[in-house]
Amino acid sequence: MRSQLMNRFPARALSALAIATALGGCASLAPQPRADDLAPLLQSRGGPAVDWSSVGAPAAERQAIGAWLDQPMTLDAALRVAMLRSPRLQEEYARLGLARAEVLEAVQVENPRLSFSRLSLDGGGHNRTVGLSLPLVDLLVLPARARLAATDHERARFDVAASVLGVVADVEAAWYAHVTARQVAEMRDAVAEGASASAELAQRFFDAGNISELQLRQEQAAASEARIAALHARAEAGRQRLALNTLLGLRGDEARWESGEALPLPVPREDDPALLVRLAREGNLDLLAARKEAEVLADALGLTRTLRWLGGTEIGYERETEADGQRLKGPSLELELPVFNQGQARVARAEALLAGALARVSRAELASEHAVGAGIETVASMREVVSLHREALVPQREAIVARQQERQNFMLIGVFELIQAKVSEYDAYQSYLEAVRDYWLARVELARAVGQRLPSDADIGPRTPQVQEILRTQPAMDHSGHGGMDHSQHQGMDHSGHEGAGAKPKPTESTGHEGMDHSGHEGMDHGPPAPKPEPASKPIDASEHDGMPPKSGAEDNDEDEPAKEDHSHHHGATP
Repeated sequence: MRSQLMNRFPARALSALAIATALGGCASLAPQPRADDLAPLLQSRGGPAVDWSSVGAPAAERQAIGAWLDQPMTLDAALRVAMLRSPRLQEEYARLGLARAEVLEAVQVENPRLSFSRLSLDGGGHNRTVGLSLPLVDLLVLPARARLAATDHERARFDVAASVLGVVADVEAAWYAHVTARQVAEMRDAVAEGASASAELAQRFFDAGNISELQLRQEQAAASEARIAALHARAEAGRQRLALNTLLGLRGDEARWESGEALPLPVPREDDPALLVRLAREGNLDLLAARKEAEVLADALGLTRTLRWLGGTEIGYERETEADGQRLKGPSLELELPVFNQGQARVARAEALLAGALARVSRAELASEHAVGAGIETVASMREVVSLHREALVPQREAIVARQQERQNFMLIGVFELIQAKVSEYDAYQSYLEAVRDYWLARVELARAVGQRLPSDADIGPRTPQVQEILRTQPAMDHSGHGGMDHSQHQGMDHSGHEGAGAKPKPTESTGHEGMDHSGHEGMDHGPPAPKPEPASKPIDASEHDGMPPKSGAEDNDEDEPAKEDHSHHHGATP
């Protein structure tokens, strides 16, 4: 009977045993992912290219990172640094190594068991028995276990690649936040310098008896608030830089990189929503990982049901030597009788695991579909906000400054009203930069939901102006109409063109701002351009404002007039 069982032993189990032996003898786990583990998944989804041989190799890693840090940091360089140095990704790479180890373990069977017995006979002599046994179930299910392990490794690849893309999205979001915080800090510093100059000028006006103490305190308070805002902005820029360095895994001298990159403008045209939904359904790595998990557990359930009766069955070979020298040899088989335990618990566990996996697939599909829909709507809204800044708010603030400049030239308002209008214009520029940041953050979240870079990323082109470009292109405020007032020390609000007392009033143009073209909006698909403001040289008819008749210069500059005593409350309205 034993001989017949051995002769019927499945040939594929013997082949699987031979393969397992070979794998066990030569297997080794590298400290970094193999190129074929993640590279195809990342490249097909627009992920950064990575030299995987540099991961875990200190010399090559330092050389690569040093080359990137020697140049002004860009978003692409930041992503490459993160691929090599990010602590979160190091953990993900280790998780992929564990998945490979599980594959190796799955194609191995338990080691054979060697047994030996020596029995003494009463009449003298000994019976010696030598046996070698192997777990039969392991041999029978080895091909199925190898198949399950390979499928689970594929799931792990999807899972780890999804985590890598998640870190990529986090780095992009941190980069946009850092760039904006740096520019906002520069803008707030400029406003604070201008407010300080305005307060200094107000002090000189007060000393000369030209303004009241109330106006002086208002300017001083505005300067203090501007300095506080600048300090908050500088602290926020430091926090955003620290958060980015933490994601990149940089410290010490490596964390002192320089960056002068500005935010890109919105892409010319957004992606087709139907295309994004299809890409998410077919290529989202989180979805693919959930589906692979369900596939593994469904296969495991079928295997558990098939082999539930075998239990701890073992086969072996025994050789017995009798006391008289006679030898007995042949195969052996041990069967576990499923009397009390028929594998019900194993089957129930496998069924529950599969049900949970199927529920996770449904949840992931629903979450992905809703996230893509919400992301599309958010991007559209943020794009409209950017458009309103470019086509409406910023040009309107520029026009207000131009009109206030004209009124100040004709001595209809004081210099401080003009400065306040200028501050509001700078606030509009800051709000514009923050709107562009929010637009790109919304796109990052949409790409995270889709599971890859958005196709329209290929059209990223022009960028927003740098803060210094905004400040350099601002028109000077001519205070020459205030005879006897020394404005030579009024700096910080881009008064480089200040001519001084006695100079001819110079009209202001608000359309020359580089990088903020409100006439054509190249690279922006927002419809017809906004109308340009009226030329600054057009005479001002004071009767057009508030339905009141024209006032004389003396009446308008009366320091006891309430509108001039508290000019900070209505500087946002068009004069």
